[in-house]
Order: sequence, then C-alpha cells, then structure tokens
Amino acid sequence: MLQEIGVSSIDELFSTIPKSVRKENGFSLSSHKGELEVERLISGYAQKNHTAHDGPFFLGAGCYFRHVPCAVDAIIQRSEYLTAYTPYQPEIAQGTLQVIFEFQTFIAQLTGQEVANASLYDGATATAEAVLMALRVTKRNRVALAAPLHPHYLGTLQTYLPKDCLFEGKPDSDTACIVLPSPSFFGETQDYTYWKKVCNETGALLVVVISDLLTLGLLPPPDVADIVCGEAQGIGLSMSFGGPHLGFFACQEKYLRQMPGRLCGMSEDVEGRRSFVLTLSTREQHIRREKATSNICTNQGLCALAFSVHMALLGEDGFKSLARLNHEAACRTADALVAIAGVTVETKQYFNEFIAKLPCNDAKDVVTKLAKKKIIAGFPLDGGRLLVAATEMTKDEDIVALVTALKEVL
Repeated sequence: MLQEIGVSSIDELFSTIPKSVRKENGFSLSSHKGELEVERLISGYAQKNHTAHDGPFFLGAGCYFRHVPCAVDAIIQRSEYLTAYTPYQPEIAQGTLQVIFEFQTFIAQLTGQEVANASLYDGATATAEAVLMALRVTKRNRVALAAPLHPHYLGTLQTYLPKDCLFEGKPDSDTACIVLPSPSFFGETQDYTYWKKVCNETGALLVVVISDLLTLGLLPPPDVADIVCGEAQGIGLSMSFGGPHLGFFACQEKYLRQMPGRLCGMSEDVEGRRSFVLTLSTREQHIRREKATSNICTNQGLCALAFSVHMALLGEDGFKSLARLNHEAACRTADALVAIAGVTVETKQYFNEFIAKLPCNDAKDVVTKLAKKKIIAGFPLDGGRLLVAATEMTKDEDIVALVTALKEVL
C-alpha cells in the first residue's frame, strides 16, 4: 500500500501531521486488563473533564447548552423507531418516513417556507448546500456575505467554492445569493425585509442562515427568503462535544427540483390508507452522479427524530416560552456585566448571545483565568471582546459567580 501511494514508510506517511500532536514513542498501555479495571480507568479519565453541568457555563458560538427532557431519550429508544441507518427501500419503513414527514412540517412552519427536506448533517453543510443550490438556480458565480458568518460555516463555504467567489457587501449582477446569518455570529439580529429588497434589485436569492433554530420562538420567520437553512441542535439534542447535530433546509416550492437531499411526502396506498413515500432523493446513490444536486448531505434520522419528539412535547406555546426564557437569561446576564466598571455590551439587538467588551485587550487570557475558577465564561474574540451566551440552564447564581470572578481578574 505504501509503495502504491508513493511513500517509503509509515513515518513518511504521517510526516505531515504536526509533531506536537503525534505520539512518537507509542503508548504506555498494559498488555491487558480486565473489564472492571478498564471501566475504572476510563471513568477516572472522564472525571477529569469539566462539563457544562459542572459549573457556570456561558459558551455558545453555534452550540448551545439546553435542557433535553428525559422523555425524549425514552421515546427515541422505543423499538418502533429502531431502523437501518438509511432506508434504501423506504416504503417498508413507514414509521421512519412519518417521522421525516413530521420533521419537514415543523421546519416549514417555523421558517415560513413552503417545503423542507429530511435534514442534513449540520448547519455548516446546510449553508454550503444552500449556496451551491443558489449557484445552480441563478447560473451566477458570486456569493455575498451580509453579516459575520460562523467561522465553521464560512470555512465550509471556502472549501466548496472557488477562491474569489465570496465577498462582503451588497450584490451585483453576477451575484447568485446573499448569505444572511440571523442572528450573526456576534449575536446581532437582522432585517430580512431590507436584504430581500437588495436581492430583488439584482435578481440574487436571499439565503437566511439560522445557527440556532430556537430564535424563531421570538423572532419573525424569514418567510421572505428564498432559502432558509441552519442548525437545530438546540432542540432535542445535547452538545455532545460538538456533534452529531442537525442541519435543516427549507425553500420556496418553485426551487423544489434543485433542493438537495431527501424529501418525504404523504400519499395513499391502494386501499386508501394514509402512507408515506420518499418523494424526492437527489443523492448520488439514487440517480446518475452528474444529475445529483448534492454529495455532502444525508438526513440525520435519529437526530431529526429527537428534534421532532422534543418539538411535539413543547408545542407552539412551549417553544415560544423556551425562547423567552433564553432571551430573559441573556438580558439578566448583560445587565449584570455592564454593572462592572469598564464593561460594555456591543450587540444592540440580540436573542440569547451578545458581545461584552472587556476593559482589556486579551479576552482569551480572561477566559483561561476564569476556567481555572471552574467558570466557562464564553468565546473569546479579538480586541478584548467576549461572546457570551445564556440559556434556560443559566441560573442567577451562575451570573453572580461570573460577575464576581470577572471583577477579580480584570
């Protein structure tokens, strides 16, 4: 195998991996241990972690600490929902298809769009799919960024698009779409209507990216957009060290044939009974590769199920109440922070995440010092700025602990 790919040794194969993360001298592991000993060893390693449950936690930046009811886990483990990884003979798995259909319905209702697909990997790949779809629909070559986009989302776009395709600002006659993150990576909410008018002037599509679907519990649905995509992790899914999470994708029906991924529809069988079918599947596994509209997405079946169960448990009123709790927690946190001498809040309008400007130039150093006090203060930005998130899990004593610790280190 080494000869075939043109390297002389294992060391040469791994030479591109930085030495700082390479284990040069092997691992000092015992030749064997019993199951009980291994469990104790691994448990000891796990206890060294400091999780969101272990103290005040104000880190967001696209992945949010929220409560997932025990009922969600209990329901998704029921035998009715056990199925293969992906339904290649989908009509056999009516339960799976019904869950997908209901997930699509939730997403379409929340986003104000006419159709939604069966889910995608995560918000970053959903954004890439939206932009690739806009390029196909408009047959144009450029993409405008209207506000600061999550770095992971931006990195994914840069991976899939030509080098000079992305730019910041308003569109021109060669612009396929405006990518509008709302809220932006810095927590600022956006005016959909204004950017839709800007798009209409040049024929560009409006792609609204929502990195936290719960924001739609308070903010208006982006129904003027052509495509709405993003991340739904905050409902039904824990942070799980960054994944697996749940991308969503919705659009206007006129773009249905260009929409990536799967689409489940409701029909009737020969006896007139309600049934569910895989209406659209434009992945390489199902059609000719050159006709496929996607090669980086599939539907996150289990994650979509967990989301749908949690949404059904919440209902419309519960969803809105949960959103209010998040916003109120952020307001209490912001009010407490600005009471500290030299601290200001830069974000003018926010849902549950905002920028706090600290009276120093190194927010990363502040975060490190607070971490030693068992407080996860947020995501450090340049210029002494700190991106702070609060959720329904944020207690008043957490805010007090954050403020007290900040006063000590500033």
